Amino acid sequence: MTSPAEVLNKLGIELPVPAAPLAAYVPVVRSGGLLFVSGQLPSNADGMIQGTLGANMLVEDGQAAARLAAINVLAQIVSNGGVPLEKIKRVVKLSIFVASTPDFTEHHLVANGASELIAEVLGDAGQHARAAFGVAALPMGAAVEIEAIVDVGA
Repeated sequence: MTSPAEVLNKLGIELPVPAAPLAAYVPVVRSGGLLFVSGQLPSNADGMIQGTLGANMLVEDGQAAARLAAINVLAQIVSNGGVPLEKIKRVVKLSIFVASTPDFTEHHLVANGASELIAEVLGDAGQHARAAFGVAALPMGAAVEIEAIVDVGA
């Protein structure tokens, strides 16, 4: 069986040092065996992926943003949740917020950028429930924001 670290390496992904909170919240809260990961934006050392689906972004652009935000979710789990990826029992749910025009209806396809990465990295433990929402705007003009609930056991 391939470990999450091996999959990340194969994909050429190095988990970043997570961004500090932008407001009055903590990045990860643990309650029992669950981690609640605060919304993560699609940012890295090159900056933030900004835009609005249906206006100035294509679905493929949104998927790339969702993928990057999912990488940041994984980074938060490790750094601020204190849990190595191989100890994750199950990603319970992802909530994916997509900055979009009112007539854009492909939020589910944008969200696949995150869901597919999580499943690829974590295998069966990465199979999750999901909701994808269209919203008028996100912090700092981000195209996507993702929050997660993750079972890490007792």
